[in-house]
Amino acid sequence: QVQLVESGGGLVQAGGSLRLSCAASGRTFAGFRMAWLRQAPGKEREFVAAITLDNGLTSYTESVKGRFTISRDNAKNTAYLQMNSLKPEDTAVYYCALRRVGKIEYDYWGQGTQVTVSS
Repeated sequence: QVQLVESGGGLVQAGGSLRLSCAASGRTFAGFRMAWLRQAPGKEREFVAAITLDNGLTSYTESVKGRFTISRDNAKNTAYLQMNSLKPEDTAVYYCALRRVGKIEYDYWGQGTQVTVSS
């Protein structure tokens, strides 16, 4: 049974930093892409960043480029999202999710972690 467990959310002032972690277990993840998505109150869930676990290829939504960095530690089956220069509009529940490379839909989801950025 695949499990994704997020941690690292919290309350931070604007301009501050947080690092989210997503620990995956339950199978091997070769050929998978790990993503972070977020959902703010009253808004649809949106893509934030993703990384291909095999080769480290990354992508980001425009609004976080230069501020957020996604990385992974394959030995620990863990992905990270380093978030710097946080803004109040980054406030959301952040989810990690896994999908096979080449698929559109995500196969597995974490439970989410709250990130709140105060102004």
